[in-house]
Amino acid sequence: MNDFVRDDLHSARPEGVDAVRRRHVIYASGYDPRGAPGYFDLFRRTCERTRQLWPIALTLEPPNSVTDEAAQWHLEVSGANWRVDTDYDFVRMEGFIASTMARSSLRQVFSALGWFVGDVVSGAQFLIFRASWRFALHLLCFQVMAVAWAAAAVLVGVAAGLSLTRYLGSPWPLSVVIGLAAAYLALVALRPVVERWRLFQIVSSWATQRRFGRGQPTWIDDVVAAGARRLLAAVRAGDADEVAVVGHSSGGVTACAIMARALELDPDLGKNGPRLVLLTLGSVMPAVALHPAADKMRAIIARLATAKNLAWVDCQASKDVMCFADFDPVAGVGVQAGQERCNPQRWPISFKDMIAPEKYARFRRNYFRMHYQYIFAGDRPAPYDYVLLVGGPMPIPAWPKRNRELMAAFMQDRTAGDGHIRQQVQLGAAP
Repeated sequence: MNDFVRDDLHSARPEGVDAVRRRHVIYASGYDPRGAPGYFDLFRRTCERTRQLWPIALTLEPPNSVTDEAAQWHLEVSGANWRVDTDYDFVRMEGFIASTMARSSLRQVFSALGWFVGDVVSGAQFLIFRASWRFALHLLCFQVMAVAWAAAAVLVGVAAGLSLTRYLGSPWPLSVVIGLAAAYLALVALRPVVERWRLFQIVSSWATQRRFGRGQPTWIDDVVAAGARRLLAAVRAGDADEVAVVGHSSGGVTACAIMARALELDPDLGKNGPRLVLLTLGSVMPAVALHPAADKMRAIIARLATAKNLAWVDCQASKDVMCFADFDPVAGVGVQAGQERCNPQRWPISFKDMIAPEKYARFRRNYFRMHYQYIFAGDRPAPYDYVLLVGGPMPIPAWPKRNRELMAAFMQDRTAGDGHIRQQVQLGAAP
């Protein structure tokens, strides 16, 4: 590595520890039913693309440990004079997500309406609009879709009931019963359409996160407890230079909660041993914390904002309408940390640097695809690269301020021979 890179290492770690040689990553995904099998395949393809873009050698081993709580795989990335071994733990929640999304159409529509009405009545809708109107509009689109779904079913039911009474002379009790049945059948008939538009995924996500933010019991509590145990074990093992909890999208909520829970169990965590890092990518956490009743979520943020033994990096992209760009995730949600505040370090990400010009116009209109760009490889080398961030030799907190210089250093750090990725093997089925 170039001299300025080594200088960066020393500034990021004052005691003068050299480049990262071993890293342990604990990854919390967004609200995505694909789970460990889907994400390993995604990560494999991202690694393959990254290897083609940068002068590095890269080996990705198939998962060597799969439990109900996590799947772990191993990544090795090397350059001419460096090598980093990364254990990558994927926190499993796909079983919970699939179960929640599989609920009946009636429960889904009531959850959607409850989420919408609850946000409006509580004032959360206004607070989100004030914080990020683009994010609020994207949520409103799904809320309107849910209302339209319910309204369509009601119209079918009313039309069926009135028709029976008016044209067939049926008694009104029978018309009501048949109207209700017709409304329910309309809900079921429209279900494939709204599922295709990801409505169930979004509704299930926000109904669950709203409860979690308010401190009500949810399955997220079990995921957080399991993640905190893995984090404590990884730090106490002492065989990594850096231990990072990474959360993408709604995984930013889970990752923050995992870190806060681990610090609650061990307040000295990170003071000695591996560097302790929290990395949030396109996090939707502010929308959870902005709800007036989300005291639990704000308490989590308050703890992280003042944790001096933690480096929290929050990545935000202005072209990602599904995150809070140019937003302070602490003061912006009403947490006053005072002079003790030391987190997070905000990192504005430019997707335009990563995506080829001929593709950019198309990609920017695919909001879900753009939202996943944080964990995808780009079309060309850029100052932000997910695999180099979590698998390269630089400490993660060194990237936000010196990313363009680090990009140049990696491009100059030539390596002999071509890298390779071992082929994916079949991952065990999700529980």
